[in-house]
Amino acid sequence: MQNILIVGAASAIAEATARLYAAQGANLFLLARDEGRMSNIAADLVIRGASSVRSAHFDANDIDSHHKILDDALKALGTFDIVLIAHGTLGDQKACERDATAALQELQTNAMSTISLLTLLANIVEQQKHGTLAIISSVAGDRGRQSNYVYGTSKAALTTFCEGLRSRLHKQGIQVLTIKPGMVETPMTEGIDAPKILMAKPEQIASDIVTAIEKKKDVLYTPWFWKYVMVGIIHMPESIFKRIAI
Repeated sequence: MQNILIVGAASAIAEATARLYAAQGANLFLLARDEGRMSNIAADLVIRGASSVRSAHFDANDIDSHHKILDDALKALGTFDIVLIAHGTLGDQKACERDATAALQELQTNAMSTISLLTLLANIVEQQKHGTLAIISSVAGDRGRQSNYVYGTSKAALTTFCEGLRSRLHKQGIQVLTIKPGMVETPMTEGIDAPKILMAKPEQIASDIVTAIEKKKDVLYTPWFWKYVMVGIIHMPESIFKRIAI
């Protein structure tokens, strides 16, 4: 029976992952801003087999609240065996280009708030001497593309932070898993014009996350083919890349 904290529990990927752990009888603590949706998710997880489900309202950008909310969750669960951080926004790139405030808000939500949480969580699992920190980043952080470079910048910062954190905690047997999904069919991506073949279901991403945690992986590209797509994008010469509208 695992004790699992899920941050951003109202997201589609987080909900799908929580369902898999509920079926294993896990104890779950959910944090999300949308309390109504979180309440419905919690009730569903109990029906699906979770041993216990507790929840609390959480605003990721309220940095000052992070210490207390994690302390409350730890007291409720007793230990953090797995922490999944899944909150975030897919901002409007054009709005970010027009307004620096919008760009900085995107960085705050997708990078700085998560770095704040991870700093506190790292100290907790380090003291426990066990645990897994699983963080949803994105393939968008692998290279800055004109269509979403502000979002990509936030995810690149998060990915780099996780790389360093993984090296720090590795010697104590603590897993830091960086999750890099491609395009996923969620409310956040609704309206994006993309080939159907590239759009994954949240359930597929969730299954890959659970498997990657079980196998103690460091980095997960999901679905699998995004690893090879991004190899091509990463190694494309800048002289060519800057001319391509992607």
